[in-house]
Amino acid sequence: MLSNTCKYAIRSVIYLSINAKEGKKIGIKKISEELEIPTPFLGKILQSLARQKLLTSTKGPHGGFGMGKDPSEITLMNIVEIVDGLDMFDNCLIGIRPCKTGTNNQPPCPVHNQFSSIRKQIYDLFKGKTIGQLITEMDDTNEFISL
Repeated sequence: MLSNTCKYAIRSVIYLSINAKEGKKIGIKKISEELEIPTPFLGKILQSLARQKLLTSTKGPHGGFGMGKDPSEITLMNIVEIVDGLDMFDNCLIGIRPCKTGTNNQPPCPVHNQFSSIRKQIYDLFKGKTIGQLITEMDDTNEFISL
């Protein structure tokens, strides 16, 4: 459901939250190598997050990316909205027509009713889950997630 770009963005924010403590900046090449994401593609992703103040960006030999907000203040929805937009919460799952009820006089698509509850659960999850919570849950389970 999420684009690869959005998945990369989430992984990058988690990586920076864990590794860019106390104002520390991490260079794009290091992030790119660690996360195995092509540098030019990653640069575009991180710049879009920096424009929205989720990350900070500093140019120069000692520059790089850092956190613009505390991980406990960044929800998954913040990242999804910046990278993918909110279309997945409005558009038809199977691409027939918009699934916004009441926007037209046509009946909803065949999977609208079944998917609407799932869509709400995903929306609530993304809106309520922070990067800080994800990191804590990773620590609590002693899971090492290869970012």
